[in-house]
Amino acid sequence: MTAFDDERLDAVFAALADRTRRGIVARLSEGEATVGELAAPYDMTLQAVSQHIGVLERCGLVSRGRNRQTRPCRLEPQALEAAVSWLEESRRTWSERMDRLEVRLARLQDGEQR
Repeated sequence: MTAFDDERLDAVFAALADRTRRGIVARLSEGEATVGELAAPYDMTLQAVSQHIGVLERCGLVSRGRNRQTRPCRLEPQALEAAVSWLEESRRTWSERMDRLEVRLARLQDGEQR
């Protein structure tokens, strides 16, 4: 992984650390939405929701299009896929380590029982 990839992954995880932004990402996984639609479930101003969307845009998770007078937001799954890939690799690594530990503990127990 390059330094750029690491920085981008850091930005994605930092963006997803916020509950509101995770909610926005979840909503956008269902399809495009305007800022007003994204703001509806939250007790905050449109400006505050726009700031959250800006964070998601800067890390590449969200983009805004143009549709006449609106600028619908859409999820950019490739940025999310990079995070999922990293998580999956980490899960595999830890699973393998836990399997090895389990085998080692079983061997130690077998030695004690003799």
